[in-house]
Amino acid sequence: MRRPQVWFLASVCAIASATAPHAQTPQTVTVTGQVIDLVCYARDKANVGIDHDDGRVCAIACVKWEGNPVGIVTADGKVYQFTGGIVAKNNTKIAPYVAKRVTVTGVVSEKDGMPMLSADDVTPAK
Repeated sequence: MRRPQVWFLASVCAIASATAPHAQTPQTVTVTGQVIDLVCYARDKANVGIDHDDGRVCAIACVKWEGNPVGIVTADGKVYQFTGGIVAKNNTKIAPYVAKRVTVTGVVSEKDGMPMLSADDVTPAK
């Protein structure tokens, strides 16, 4: 009587482990695009660069003094939110690059459906 239960339990465990989501190995990528204030960009996709609601100065103020999340939008429209040292200390390192094209190398992950790019350095795009 116990043998069918053991087989049933073993098969359930095997199926569960085969269909369970597996952690993906973090990928390091290099992304080139325009630095954006994600709050304003979420409100209107035209809010990039000098086309930001009140221009680049407004975007810098939102990022630097309001602490809005900062990201990058690539030429093909892919958006990443920055994490890591690049946005430490209230976006100090990335704020001067708002609305400018940059290249960033970092580790990609995902949080609540949003691609995240963890990086420490930024360079102006060539």
